[in-house]
Amino acid sequence: MSDRAAPFEARQKEFGDFLRSRRERLTPADVGLPNGIRRRTPGLRREEVAHLAGVGTTWYTWLEQGRDVQASAEVLNALARALRLNAVERRHLFVLADASAQPARTEGPERVPDALVRVLHSLIDQPAIVLGRRWDVLAWNQAALAVFGDFGRLEGDARNLMHMMFANASHRRLLLDWEHLAPQSLAMFRADSARYAGDPEFERLINALLEHSPEFASWWPRHDVMHQPSTVKRIAHPSLGQLLFEVMSLGVSDHPGMRFVVWTPIASSDP
Repeated sequence: MSDRAAPFEARQKEFGDFLRSRRERLTPADVGLPNGIRRRTPGLRREEVAHLAGVGTTWYTWLEQGRDVQASAEVLNALARALRLNAVERRHLFVLADASAQPARTEGPERVPDALVRVLHSLIDQPAIVLGRRWDVLAWNQAALAVFGDFGRLEGDARNLMHMMFANASHRRLLLDWEHLAPQSLAMFRADSARYAGDPEFERLINALLEHSPEFASWWPRHDVMHQPSTVKRIAHPSLGQLLFEVMSLGVSDHPGMRFVVWTPIASSDP
């Protein structure tokens, strides 16, 4: 298999799996269809989705099977409507369907711009990190070290935010709302990783998490996606007690996939 074929086929498979996952979460009542006879499998049938989208059943089946067939923007919009996709899911569908797009790769390690490093270290009371396209922690400031520990002691995949979330017990204990944050983070990572389907670095990380985290193994097949919102996170610090932060994630211009993440302390509303 050529270097070009591997990511192309991986993208096709991810596209088909995503269509199937969205089809299986719907019921006939969701789309105005009668329930009909008893169903052996959950969700809509392929022929029902094809009918709602105005395409042939065989052709739609080929899409779910990851075959080398192309869907126009018009057809993708019709599928998004038929499957009741939200805005983030629709964008995800279009990213996966873009057969001409190749994973954006960089030669060698990702390099954080010097200007961003200066901004990072100018923040005294706000923990901040820079994430790479695979959510590897590329840089951090002193405040982040004080709250989350020394990222410099972590090597390889261990210095990856998804690995820390799902396979690092110490980091998991810091997050008071882990059960809520973890599936959200996974959905955001999945949306970000769509452009890199078939990338061996992503595949290695994902396979390791599937093997070592029961929660990741349970949630990854759902194909949930969401955007990067600003949100409030509670940290259970071992010496500072409970800390409350508003977290914002910002894209870095001219560096696709790189993000600048800042935790801004806010006062707790608890008595």
